[in-house]
Amino acid sequence: MENYRVYGLPPRSVAVIHGGPGAQGEMAPVANELALKRGVIEPFQTLLSVEGLIRELSLVLEEQANLPAVLVGHSWGAWLAFLTAARYPELVRKLILVSSGPFEAIYAGDITPTRLGRMCKREKDEAKILLKKKIEDPEELARLGELMALADDYDPLPLRKEGSNPHPEQFEKVWSEAAQWRESGKLLEEGRKLKCPVVAIHGDHDPHPAKGVEEPLRGILADFKFVLLEKCGHTPWMERQAREPFFKVLEEELA
Repeated sequence: MENYRVYGLPPRSVAVIHGGPGAQGEMAPVANELALKRGVIEPFQTLLSVEGLIRELSLVLEEQANLPAVLVGHSWGAWLAFLTAARYPELVRKLILVSSGPFEAIYAGDITPTRLGRMCKREKDEAKILLKKKIEDPEELARLGELMALADDYDPLPLRKEGSNPHPEQFEKVWSEAAQWRESGKLLEEGRKLKCPVVAIHGDHDPHPAKGVEEPLRGILADFKFVLLEKCGHTPWMERQAREPFFKVLEEELA
């Protein structure tokens, strides 16, 4: 199985990077929309370490993209795009971070309580059980994702969220390592190497605090822009009231 999909006609100078880790396919709706005007690559993440995924993404870009490319990363994928652009500046023209996780641990403590606080008792009890265990069953990982989405969304459209074959081992290993990078300060320190413009797009209803993205990045980046979308949760393209403003911002930044 190839670790990417392509959309539209070449040249392909935009790559959309999925979150998770392990949410292969979630960016397909974004790729389809953007491909109406340009060629798009949707890389998949197949390895089990942060360093491995940085290198894997760089190789897909080198082999498939019209370089330098624009990277559009969602959630964990925003971090991966951030790290790849920092490590391989010659490959990336612009970086667009969508619904990124906070870049410093001090901002992350309220994410899970916020999510649980938006759930009914039955959902909350089920989520707590899944959060406490080491998930090895793809169906359990998919269910945890469904529960988190209930808390993450503001006014979701009645559309099926993409993402197939959840990868529990990748989620466990990569997220554990990525969280350590944030805790130690390595994640943000890597960003000091960035040479390209960076745009962060964030929803005002996203449990991942917007200030945890905006404040750390303003402190290290010379060319940084932050866009806050109203009435928007963690997945902007699935939001009834924010979908159109989200794609408008993307098109402006890709122009």
